[in-house]
Amino acid sequence: MGSVIRSAGMRGFRQVVEEFGGDAAALAALHHVPLEAIDDDDVLVSDVAMAKLLEGAARTLPCPDLGLRISEYQDISILGPLAVAVQNSPTVGAALECASQFLFLHSPALRFTIVPDPEGRTGDVGLCYGSSEGAPPRQASDAILAFVHRMLRFLVDGPYALHSVHLSHLPKAPASRYTGFFGAEVRFGQDASLLRVPRSLLDRPLQAVDGTLREIALDYLRHHFPEPGRVVAPTVRISIERMLGTSPPRIDAAARLLGMHPRTLQRRLAAEGTSFEALLDHARRDAAHRLLTRTDLPLQQIAGLVGLSEQSALTRCVHRWYGRTPSSLRTGVASVVSAPRSRGSARRALP
Repeated sequence: MGSVIRSAGMRGFRQVVEEFGGDAAALAALHHVPLEAIDDDDVLVSDVAMAKLLEGAARTLPCPDLGLRISEYQDISILGPLAVAVQNSPTVGAALECASQFLFLHSPALRFTIVPDPEGRTGDVGLCYGSSEGAPPRQASDAILAFVHRMLRFLVDGPYALHSVHLSHLPKAPASRYTGFFGAEVRFGQDASLLRVPRSLLDRPLQAVDGTLREIALDYLRHHFPEPGRVVAPTVRISIERMLGTSPPRIDAAARLLGMHPRTLQRRLAAEGTSFEALLDHARRDAAHRLLTRTDLPLQQIAGLVGLSEQSALTRCVHRWYGRTPSSLRTGVASVVSAPRSRGSARRALP
């Protein structure tokens, strides 16, 4: 492995470590994982560092079923905006297809495929999640497949006719722990990690879905992340958002996060039709608009929060973005919010 992953996959790590009397912060520091990554869903972390942290913590505590325990603190919301589209899909198959299409938002290396049943049964399939860069280590593999299992139970509101589970590694925890967690037979040392399910599960309709909400979520994902191949620009944009207001947003810092030389990152962004400067400008614009229209923070403080050294720099940027001053942008929004409805609009609102 050698990519980055959203820290949402670490949700529950601190709680499990503390249950065993461990020090989550010390473990994170030991394995070079930023402390905020164990408490915030949207920090970008090296998947190598994350995997080493999970393996190291499992040995140190000791907690051989760490990956399974962490998954019990997670729900579908760790997928971020993708979760809205997934849970409002018409069928299980459509939900999995949606997850497959946009899973790169969670990690560029993660992959999902529906494969022929490894047992050769024509009425069954395997739901296989893993990394394009090789099988994840034991704890990461457990956490990934355990999350998929829990997501499927959430989508269908209960058991989903799981036949058996294949894991590519040999267990450190008792096999009974795995069978108890999945509620099905678990086979270890297999060619791939997957869930064996009836093919008919893919056609099973989901209940209480909102098709309109799903389309809104898909439009958002397609607009902001138009193709799976564009994985560098979105991750750089997220890293910029994390740096704003905390440290100078610099391309070398973003490059280090992605394990690239800054010039390599520049070339990759250029190939995707953008640049670090453009992504930084867009991130500043969106953050400034949010802070100006949704808070009463002083303009000088807002300038600092969007990575600008002076209020005058904020004024120049807002004028370039919106053709207005920061104060007029803030006042204009406030006026719209507080303006009373016209009689006509009030009548139209009545049933």
